[in-house]
Amino acid sequence: MKEIYLAGGCFWGVEEYFSRIDGVEDTQVGYANGSTVRPSYEQVCTGTTGHAETVYIKFDENEISLKTLLEKFYLIIDPTLLNRQGGDTGSQYRTGIYYVDEIDLGTIKKVTEEEQSKYSKPIVTEIEVLSSFYEAEGYHQDYLKKNPSGYCHIDMNS
Repeated sequence: MKEIYLAGGCFWGVEEYFSRIDGVEDTQVGYANGSTVRPSYEQVCTGTTGHAETVYIKFDENEISLKTLLEKFYLIIDPTLLNRQGGDTGSQYRTGIYYVDEIDLGTIKKVTEEEQSKYSKPIVTEIEVLSSFYEAEGYHQDYLKKNPSGYCHIDMNS
């Protein structure tokens, strides 16, 4: 099993989208790469913690490649927007690819370079090693499965 952490705006929709993909074994929403230890949702929403709403994805590389997951990720975000996706604004809604295995960096950079050719503006999606990840509160986990009519900024059919 491999893992990657993706920030693409509000984590509810990102988690639901990836949970539907064959080869994805587990997802979890949380807060990544900020400075506050174990932040609450309310703290993250202030924009002062440095955390991004992020989805942990555990996947079976025999069923789906990191390259394919990243291509699917780029389908549901606008990587040229800084601190904003859909109707959500703030640094917690920035886009990011946070990796734990150094060997994945080459694939991440290659896919991002390929995506850049589709845009006239530069891609501002962060590409960083994961420095921290804190699980979000229970009510955020699988939010759209529990609340099917809940807010979502992405097209689930992408």
